Amino acid sequence: MRSFVMAALAGTVAGAVLTTQIARPVLAEEKPDSMSVYEQLDLFGDIFERIRAQYVEQVDDGDLIEAAINGMLTSLDPHSNYLSPDDANDMREQTRGEFGGLGIEVTQEDGFVKVVSPMDGTPADEAGIESGDYITHVDGESILGLTLDEAVELMRGPVGSDIVITVVREGEEEPFDVTITRDTIKLTAARVRTEGNVVVMRVTTFNDQTYPDMESGLAKAVEELGGEDKVGGYVLDLRNNPGGLLTQAIKVSDAFLDKGEIVSTRGRNPADGDRYNATEGDLAEGKPLVVLINGGSASASEIVAGALQDHRRAVVVGTKSFGKGSVQTVMPVPGGGAMRLTTARYYTPSGRSIQALGVSPDIVVEQQPVEEITEEDESKIRTRTEADLRGSLDNDSLSEDEQRQIQEEQDAALAAAHLRNQDFQLSYAIDLLKGLTALNKPE
Repeated sequence: MRSFVMAALAGTVAGAVLTTQIARPVLAEEKPDSMSVYEQLDLFGDIFERIRAQYVEQVDDGDLIEAAINGMLTSLDPHSNYLSPDDANDMREQTRGEFGGLGIEVTQEDGFVKVVSPMDGTPADEAGIESGDYITHVDGESILGLTLDEAVELMRGPVGSDIVITVVREGEEEPFDVTITRDTIKLTAARVRTEGNVVVMRVTTFNDQTYPDMESGLAKAVEELGGEDKVGGYVLDLRNNPGGLLTQAIKVSDAFLDKGEIVSTRGRNPADGDRYNATEGDLAEGKPLVVLINGGSASASEIVAGALQDHRRAVVVGTKSFGKGSVQTVMPVPGGGAMRLTTARYYTPSGRSIQALGVSPDIVVEQQPVEEITEEDESKIRTRTEADLRGSLDNDSLSEDEQRQIQEEQDAALAAAHLRNQDFQLSYAIDLLKGLTALNKPE
């Protein structure tokens, strides 16, 4: 039977594993335990028959059995569950990077549905849903007590239809409703742009397209800047990235490491553990690297941040990550469904488990509220100088090129001020890179 190793909150496929189980003969000393299991199975069958015969309404046998299987799996941990054929197909679509829905990754915490992160550019993101929000109602119907899959099923619906979710948010006194229009979610796994001479790589999820998107975008950005010599550094933005394919997390980590362990996985049986090592080659060619994380950075994101931090290849900036350090194996089952089971924990190169702890940034930087810069603010940024005084003398020591360079530096300072008000954490990362570049600049 094929099965797939996963490192994502919502569950996404990462690689094939062949699993075989051979039953052993029942020994005499095992009889009490075996009988206990058989008795419990008889109990299950008895309850199943009583429900079929005596429940107030007729029930579907298949639905009952699926609910029992799912209940068994969800009792283990928040990430083990049963996937119906439709859910298994949805999971495959997410792995490919296109699916229908709201665009939020959710988990379950103490019976409540909690938003891990909204995905960039999705209906949930545009509606203002934030990492850490709790969803209590869907279209006025309470979801307290439902399994995570049942709650997610309520949020699904035809593309173009509206849904009203009730949100509880820290800092808000009362719950509030948010109306979202369902849409087809097309994920661009990695977007690359430049901020001055810094290349910013925004990775929103780890699916089949993540590494190819990042690699091609990075090459294009470097070319636009005029070559690697013109690049001042790199920012890898993993904020609100809920995870995804383990294989892609390894590739992204390997992209900036020349050697050493990236991540290891350890299951109940020590012999089942795996170690993944970096290969030679650094896409950034040793230039300074900053990784941005926050509470919405989970699973595969934490693998990348932890690996680059442990090897001291990058400075990690932001706030503590989500803390999902477990690996799920997705195993197809008869009927077209699948079983997702937590089979291992993963560990960073230094041997630390992130489970329930998260990755702690090297520099803690809280995000600041967005503020617009007015013309008055710009006038404060462009402080009055000698050159503004009427009748001031010209500087006869500067060439036109030098004067142009000074003007460009002033424009860059103004752009940095705008960015600081729009995205304080990213602005901090870029300022940090400038400092690291200045320290490493040859004399």
